[in-house]
Amino acid sequence: MEPAWIGAATAALTGRRVRAVRLHRDTSGITESIGRPFGPGMVATAVAGYTFPPVLGAFMMLLVLAGRSTWAWWMVFAILAGMILVIRTWFGLLVLVPAAAAVWLLQTRVPDPAWAETAGFAAAWFLAAGGLRATLELWGHRRRSRSRTSDADVLAQLTPLPAVVWNALFATVAALSLSICWLGVMGH
Repeated sequence: MEPAWIGAATAALTGRRVRAVRLHRDTSGITESIGRPFGPGMVATAVAGYTFPPVLGAFMMLLVLAGRSTWAWWMVFAILAGMILVIRTWFGLLVLVPAAAAVWLLQTRVPDPAWAETAGFAAAWFLAAGGLRATLELWGHRRRSRSRTSDADVLAQLTPLPAVVWNALFATVAALSLSICWLGVMGH
């Protein structure tokens, strides 16, 4: 699910028009955007899909450790609310609406801030570990499949770097983000 939602946000921020976001039951997803098929907007969209979710997890961990779990959760709520506006599958709605409702309830109905902190730790781990899992799955998919349509393959066509370097970069960012989450929990 990670690459689809951040791909939509990055596409919109770089001047591309988001046409649809589709989430699938296997947690994969695709963002359809309209714009130039090359250039910085396309590169940023392809890079962000695999790098931003684990970085967001590390950032969320740092906010929770700094005693700012409320900020972290409202940030997550804003992302979920934005995704609800562009999602194009029933499965996506079945995931996003309850998640947004849970965040809303956590922030407005749960009086004990320890719950928000604990949930913040869990969400940070989920984002960071999910980002690493997604990059490892991408690696496996690229080895098994002859189709070259992944974000790493698109980046290889748009830049001088080969797809394997992009995939390694995605995995490195995810592993570093997961390390920040690990160190945050161990030091807390």
